[in-house]
Formats: sequence, structure tokens, C-alpha cells
Amino acid sequence: MTSETILEPDLEIVDPHHHLYPAYHWVPDGKPYLLQEFARDLTSGHRVVSTVYVECSQLFRRTGPEHLRGNGEAEFAAVTARLAETGHFGPARVCEGFVGAADLLRPDLLDELLDGLEAASDGRLRGIRYPMNRDPDPGINPSKRPYAAPGIMADETFRKSLRRLTDRGLIFDAWQYFPQLTELGALAAALPDTTFVANHCGGLLGTRAYAEPGNFARWKAEVVDLARHPNVMMKLGGLANDRTGFGFAARKEDAGQDELVATWGPYIETCIEAFGPTRCMFESNFPVDMCATNYRTLWNTFKQIVAAFSADEKAALFAGTARRVYRLS
Repeated sequence: MTSETILEPDLEIVDPHHHLYPAYHWVPDGKPYLLQEFARDLTSGHRVVSTVYVECSQLFRRTGPEHLRGNGEAEFAAVTARLAETGHFGPARVCEGFVGAADLLRPDLLDELLDGLEAASDGRLRGIRYPMNRDPDPGINPSKRPYAAPGIMADETFRKSLRRLTDRGLIFDAWQYFPQLTELGALAAALPDTTFVANHCGGLLGTRAYAEPGNFARWKAEVVDLARHPNVMMKLGGLANDRTGFGFAARKEDAGQDELVATWGPYIETCIEAFGPTRCMFESNFPVDMCATNYRTLWNTFKQIVAAFSADEKAALFAGTARRVYRLS
């Protein structure tokens, strides 16, 4: 564990994007990252008061109708939340919100599916995430997670399902790569009543063809253009994965906060400048982003990047925006 001093230890944090795994390839050595492991991070010095579990294809049911098997992940989140409510794992309201998985290309089954997720999560369902990420280069697309068919954001069946989410008061967590942000903007314009939350600084890519000079300017132009749509929010984080090109996963030791501020700062500052603090929220994306650093240093990094911001701006970035968007206490 790093010895770096906690910055602003009293600043409330809502972590609006984390996962939990019984065992998964993103976790070092395939070790579990469950409530016990997460609680150690949550109590490592920062004042994390609430979290939102985002789907990651874990503990789906192995039997029953195919379209309802994701209810198993909702039950997993609910059980984790109940355990956290005992107080034995610290004060944070773990999994207070839940973003589930749903097949948005089957609107005929959607209400049954959403009813199931709502019940299985004990009323914690706040939104749906569906993979829209796709790049023409097959080397960019994930090998162990699904990725989208081309043109999905313009598909009317897909849009019909998004309208139904909106009717039910649910948001859409948008996971795509940054070259697709123009498509996301068109989708947001077509569905102005739907709240979209763009994941991971818009889906930064920095490998293969995206490692070329000028990539930052291209990414920035896409982000600034997306910010024109007031119904789109931005999650600040998710920058440790190999696809970003920073190379953290190949290193044996955690990066320190000064290095992370220098590396990630321009991307986070660009997003905040474009969207404003009331439409941005910091995320841990743990345990995926533990390939770069530990939870304590991650939040110190975010705090250092916005050290010059006002108290109200920090309150929005670290808790307020997430509370409002995900309807947390």
C-alpha cells in the first residue's frame, strides 16, 4: 500500500462505476474481488459513502430463460449490498445503485427483463449498460467480452428499447470507443429525454493506429462535440486498460499519483472543461484499473488533478453528479 498522504480526507466520494468478480482475468492472478476485497479499498483512507455496481457479466444464472439469466448478477449485487448494510465492512453503502445488463435488441422481452432486474436487485436498478463498442480494427475489439454489430446506435429496434428505459426512469450507461462518439451524439439528439452516461472518458483508445501523433486532438474534438448534448454525462476514469496505450498493465509496480496526474490529467481536464462539473463524475472502474495503481492513490490522483477547483465543483465531481444521475440517497 502506498504511503502517500490522503488528500482532502473529508471530501465525500460516490464511486459510480465498479465491478465485483468471484474470479476474472482482469484481476491479478485471477483472484476474487468481492465485498471483502472492495471493503479494504473503500476504507483505505478516502471518505467513500456510496457505490454503484455496473454489470460485468458475473454470476449469470445457468438455467432458465436466456433473457432472464442476468437476474443472477442483480441478485449478486443485492446480496453484496445487504452484507455491507450490516456495517461489518465499513460505512459505505456498497452497491446502493445497480446498472444491469439487458438485450436491447429484444424490446418485446424488455419489460419482463427489467421487472426481473428490479426485483432481483431489491429495487437498486438505476440503469442498463449494453456494449456498443466496436472498431474496424479487430485487434482493438475485446476477446473476452461482447462487442457490438456495426451501426447499432442508429438501429430503430435499439432506440425503441432506449425509449422504454426512459419511460421507466432508467438511464443508459454508454460504453463505446471514442471514434464512435459522433454516433452517440446523434443518438442523444434523437432521444433528448434519455440520460446517457458515457463511460471511461468517452472510450479512449491509444494503441495500434490510435498510437499515432494527433490522437489526443482527435479524441478531444469528439469529446467536445459530444458535450453539446445536455442529456449526456461523462464518467472520468477507466484510463488504465491496455487499450488506452499507457502501458500500466505491463508494469510490476503501481504508478504513483504524480505520474498519473501527468498522464491522465489532460484527458480528465478536457472532459471537465467540455461538460462542466455538474455533468461529470469520477469513477474508480475497480478492480479493472488496479492494473495501474491502488484505490487510495487513484482517488488522490483525481483530487490532485482538480485541486484548484472550488468546493462546490469538487462536491459535484466526486459525489453530487453521481447522486443525482443514479438517484442515490
